[in-house]
Amino acid sequence: MNALMTLLRDNASAQARLLVGPVLILMVMAMMVLPLPPVILDLLFTFNISLAVMILLVAMFTKRPLDFAAFPAVLLFATLLRLALNVASTRVVLMNGHKGPDAAGRVIEAFGHFLVGGNFAVGIVVFIILVIINFVVITKGAGRIAEVGARFTLDALPGKQMAIDADLNAGLIGEDDARRRRQEVGQEAEFYGSMDGASKFVRGDAIAGLLIMVINIIGGLVIGVGQHSLSVADAGHVYTLLTIGDGLVAQIPALVISTAAGVVVSRVATDEDVGQQMLTQLFDNPNVMFITGGILAAMGLIPGMPNLAFLTLALAMGGLGWLQIRRRQAEAAQREQQPIEAAQAAEASAAEASWDDVMPVDALGLEVGYRLISLVDHAQDGELLHRIRSLRKKFAQDMGFLPPVVHIRDNLELKPTEYRILLSGAQIGAGAATPGQWLAIDPGGVDIDELPGPRTTDPAFGLPAVWIDVEQREEAQVAGYTVVDAGTVVATHLNHLMHQHSADLLGRIEVQQLLDRVSRDTPQLVEDVVPKLVSLTVFHKVLRGLLHEDVPVRDVRTILETLAEQVSAAAGTDAAGTEVRWEDLLAAVRVALGRSLVQQWFGTDSELRVIGLDGALERVLTQAFTTSGALEPGLAESVLADAEKAIVRQEENGDATVLVVAPLLRPILARFLHHHFPQLGVLSNAELPLDRVLRITAVIGEAAA
Repeated sequence: MNALMTLLRDNASAQARLLVGPVLILMVMAMMVLPLPPVILDLLFTFNISLAVMILLVAMFTKRPLDFAAFPAVLLFATLLRLALNVASTRVVLMNGHKGPDAAGRVIEAFGHFLVGGNFAVGIVVFIILVIINFVVITKGAGRIAEVGARFTLDALPGKQMAIDADLNAGLIGEDDARRRRQEVGQEAEFYGSMDGASKFVRGDAIAGLLIMVINIIGGLVIGVGQHSLSVADAGHVYTLLTIGDGLVAQIPALVISTAAGVVVSRVATDEDVGQQMLTQLFDNPNVMFITGGILAAMGLIPGMPNLAFLTLALAMGGLGWLQIRRRQAEAAQREQQPIEAAQAAEASAAEASWDDVMPVDALGLEVGYRLISLVDHAQDGELLHRIRSLRKKFAQDMGFLPPVVHIRDNLELKPTEYRILLSGAQIGAGAATPGQWLAIDPGGVDIDELPGPRTTDPAFGLPAVWIDVEQREEAQVAGYTVVDAGTVVATHLNHLMHQHSADLLGRIEVQQLLDRVSRDTPQLVEDVVPKLVSLTVFHKVLRGLLHEDVPVRDVRTILETLAEQVSAAAGTDAAGTEVRWEDLLAAVRVALGRSLVQQWFGTDSELRVIGLDGALERVLTQAFTTSGALEPGLAESVLADAEKAIVRQEENGDATVLVVAPLLRPILARFLHHHFPQLGVLSNAELPLDRVLRITAVIGEAAA
């Protein structure tokens, strides 16, 4: 019953939200058509002022323009509401203005008498000044910023999309993150385009306010003199004050909303709102405070100047500068104390050698030059640290096991911008990255000579690239380059090498952790297979054999069930499984994972366009491998040449580079060809699902046979 009531309330709330827009439009139309009593006008004018203040505060506290994405629509409705109030108040002023200053409500009376002292000449001047400030200064500037922002956002849109695709392909982000970032990029372009048009509403509102005031004054004079027998002076005084009050009560909220529009489009997106940015950047330098205080003190000592005001502000500026210096000294002392404490701790622990001094070799390590330390320093919130965490998570999701932690350290023997990646203490990759610059990578089809800067190659994939400054980033993205920062360069290279050496990253510890994870869901399956039927060593070899050929080990349940079936069928249910070769178990597991293997290469295509072996060559290879276990040099060179031609043909046709052979030849050919053609996959006939259609589009061996 409670669930039903909750569901009904949610539905009612959703329906109510759907009606907000239509109801608001109806209210605006009603205010323009129907006469409103002065009490309702007071409430609506008060609501209009509060709405303008709310919009300004929301704009001040947003950290990104998209945090207030509804601002263009809010600006439109606020402008319509204000214009509708102008129409309603004009009707009341012209109909009841002869009755007295409160004929159009207390709010208009207060703005017409209290704010300008009942002097309609002062009111006209104040009103015109507010219109000029709103129209000439704030609205024009905000509109220009929105126009330029929309233009540059649209120009940078293709480059931002390519950067998102590059991060997705490198494994730095997942599909959900890529989809969210693409949506944000599109929303940003739509927002600045909408703001470019919405700024015209504010400009038109300012012009309309000025015209409405002139029309009201002329109309009041005509109605007061012609219909209510007032003198020209009395009619001018009464209707002008009411018109000025009406104009001020509308223009002040308009000025506030225009200021909010300027705040939204002129701010730079950071982790701080506008108030925090102003405080941290305007009052952070003590030298600025002292110089400003000195200038104010000098002006305060001039005879005839307001000495108290100038000297008081000079003392306040000096006090702020002194506080900033004290804060910086405290921070510097804290930074200096940290290395001293670390050195004292190291000196205390170095009194006597122990087993703690023996440092084991890291399974996976990253060494950086001193200029790259900022990318991996916790104290400086190094961006590379966050990327490596995301990279390890993505690797675990793709390959099926959690890789070892990447141990990062600085190495003074490296050049300042160099880094190297280590596997069990041995270098498997190295490169260079320049902090503060961006790497523009040529994905193909662009002229790398167009961009000035040091020429290099992408350390992960060997593509031509050039290091550029931050100012050239937008230009390079628009030109079609894939532009990434220094942290992304290192993370992409690390991700590529981790996938290449995934088999070496899977140790016995990781295998045991993988079994412990699977045993949470299927404890009986793990207990029956490892180590009863298959030892941990054999299971480890099977998993590494899969990873050597880029086959993920996510489906551990299928792997365990296949091992159990093969061992039981080969040696009986009571056997320990030691007589079954792990290579045979690996082949059986690949057959069980056949559907996943085919989907990895071909996706959901029903037709498999693959490379095949010539029948004569297949017989020659079978005989050679079964008798001598090796190929003659001439035959090997011929097979490699034909394989290269077949791979080129497949790539030109946009087909997968997959060779399908007999089960007996598959493991041998996979080892032989993978060294020369890492992009070539080798599958056996037994691994192909029956619901897929096989089509041979290239043949290896016509010349070799």
